[in-house]
Amino acid sequence: MTNTVLITGCSSGLGKMTARHFAAEGWNVIATMRKPEPDLANEYPERVLVHALDVSDPASIDAAIRAGIERFGGLDAVVNNAGITMVSVFEATPAEAIRRIFETNVVGLMNVTQAALPHLRQRGSGTIVNVSSGVGIVGIPLLSIYVASKQAVEGLSESLSYELESQNIRIKLVEPGAMRNTNFAATGMAASQAAAVPDDYKAYFDHALRSMIDYPFPSTEEQSVVHAIHAAATDPSHRLRYIVGPDVEEYARLRWSTSEDQYLEGMSRLVGQLAWRETAK
Repeated sequence: MTNTVLITGCSSGLGKMTARHFAAEGWNVIATMRKPEPDLANEYPERVLVHALDVSDPASIDAAIRAGIERFGGLDAVVNNAGITMVSVFEATPAEAIRRIFETNVVGLMNVTQAALPHLRQRGSGTIVNVSSGVGIVGIPLLSIYVASKQAVEGLSESLSYELESQNIRIKLVEPGAMRNTNFAATGMAASQAAAVPDDYKAYFDHALRSMIDYPFPSTEEQSVVHAIHAAATDPSHRLRYIVGPDVEEYARLRWSTSEDQYLEGMSRLVGQLAWRETAK
């Protein structure tokens, strides 16, 4: 029997690549996005159903799931990929922007998960893959809202991994590093225009932004993230985390294999904080 996966955020970037990969691997794919585009369905007319889905609109989520089940006969996996980011100083970040990020990255993910769970439970098994981030395990300056949203996803996912084991449903976390060839970073930079930088922060903001641009790690390959998502969706084990990228490997080493003092010193070096302290003396 052919498996069916629902993937959110398939209009471009990682979501679109993931939908293509699952279809090429023989899966039926419910490729969802806020404004449906026919590209994926044209490429894989027998395998892909493109459907509108806004993670903040429960009715659209239910409609996409129903349409996918009617087309393919069931639902076996969900990939919660949709997400947004923002580069900003927390103090000056508009409340509306904070709510939008959490509504998409956290509440939206919860909405999709809650809508899918009854179908997976009735089927007797299933897998939910939550695309998190390396910042789900560490903090990064100028990304505080995005970091907070991804760490919320991490806590939710771990909690659900225990809870849903009773229903033979697996929860997986894919934690990618920085992917510079997708439009995700550009979108985040564009969103930052909504938050003016207070004068007192400008010198630090410029320094931290340069440190972010002069990232000390190679870019994480998008295709390696796609493969990790597919591996997570097909892994029958109780493994929770799938780390992808040299930066996240270092984050994980610092976070889980060193003391708190060593962790903070290491992260301060990586994000340029040590250099800032020297210039601020």
